[in-house]
Amino acid sequence: MPKRVVITGIGALTPLGNTVEAFWPNIVNGVSGAAPITRFNPAAFRTQFACELKGFDAAQYLEKAELKRTDLFTQYALVAADEAIADSGFDLKQISPFEVGVIWGSGQGGMDTFEEQVKEYVKGNFIPRFSPFFVPRLITNMASGMISIRHGLMGINYTTVSACATSNTAIMDAFNYIRWGKARIIVTGGSEAPVTEASMGGFNALKAMSTRNAHPAAASRPFDQDRDGFVMGEGAGALVLEELEHATRRGARIYGEVVGAAMTADAYHMTATHPEGTGAREAMRLALEEAALTIGDVDYLNAHATSTPVGDLSELNAVASLSGDRTSKMAISATKSMTGHLLGAAGAIEAIICLLSMRDSVIPPTINTTRLDPAVQAGLQIVTGEAIERKVNIAMSNTFGFGGHNAIVVFKKFQ
Repeated sequence: MPKRVVITGIGALTPLGNTVEAFWPNIVNGVSGAAPITRFNPAAFRTQFACELKGFDAAQYLEKAELKRTDLFTQYALVAADEAIADSGFDLKQISPFEVGVIWGSGQGGMDTFEEQVKEYVKGNFIPRFSPFFVPRLITNMASGMISIRHGLMGINYTTVSACATSNTAIMDAFNYIRWGKARIIVTGGSEAPVTEASMGGFNALKAMSTRNAHPAAASRPFDQDRDGFVMGEGAGALVLEELEHATRRGARIYGEVVGAAMTADAYHMTATHPEGTGAREAMRLALEEAALTIGDVDYLNAHATSTPVGDLSELNAVASLSGDRTSKMAISATKSMTGHLLGAAGAIEAIICLLSMRDSVIPPTINTTRLDPAVQAGLQIVTGEAIERKVNIAMSNTFGFGGHNAIVVFKKFQ
């Protein structure tokens, strides 16, 4: 009999706050995290703004040796995981460390380290003087490894990579391993540090990002007829998933239950989603089927919606084709309009938003969407402008990634 899996801890490091407590009110109040880039001089770039972290100093959280050995994406992971583990309150003295794992995700890994080291190589007339920490800082699995080292977690440990579907992939895997009895507790989530010259330049070359340099805070506008691309974001989200019996036995606070998850592939294009949302629709259907639910049971959908012309409509096409005329109950919002797109970390942050929406009976808004695209199907209830108060028992989080990856997770209010 599969075990039930609940969430007992959360941690967030985002452009709207460096803790869950700081982040959540800004999401509810519709605050934008977008501003001109400060990490490098963006004057030569088509896009000169992003959703960067504000007032974050990794030295306040990590020792000097840890800073030297880790890329930004790993530092972000460590900080968010620290908060989630403390929030969960599990005690390794009461459980074998081999029963606690880490399944983490990152789409790009140590991009900042890669750029820095290659620049030094070129600057030194191509003399190979690389740091001994170049490879350990760069490789994408290092965040999961460093979380386990920091907390002594000796169970399942690896990293998922499925582009912007990465965090949901990690959450799904953690869910499965616990319900199969392979672990009692798993720290999961994702982190990304993509505000770099190469990353911004690469996405600009794809013409995927907004170029509203005069008005960054209004640039991410999912479903709006004038949307022109996504806004880059950075940070990390962490969740502690736990076997229900173990959580209740130790009296843990429970944010919600994971009841379904699924992945499919579009098998269509390297970077574009299927225009009809065929793969997305099937992933949603499978996740809901596993949860013994239908789309009509969902109170809140946190849409992937990145503010790209094709992607936003593709997702809504998938939702509409799955739901038929049963959409009036389900409210949809796109919180990337505030956080920006955290790539491999997006799903983890949006999972936390789903859980807090259930806790507080509130659905965050989609900001900046003032003129809904006329191609949006009638009957879809998109929350724009301001948050709405509504009881949320079932929430679903959608994520889609380059390569055609679709990953969906369904959460239920714990009873």
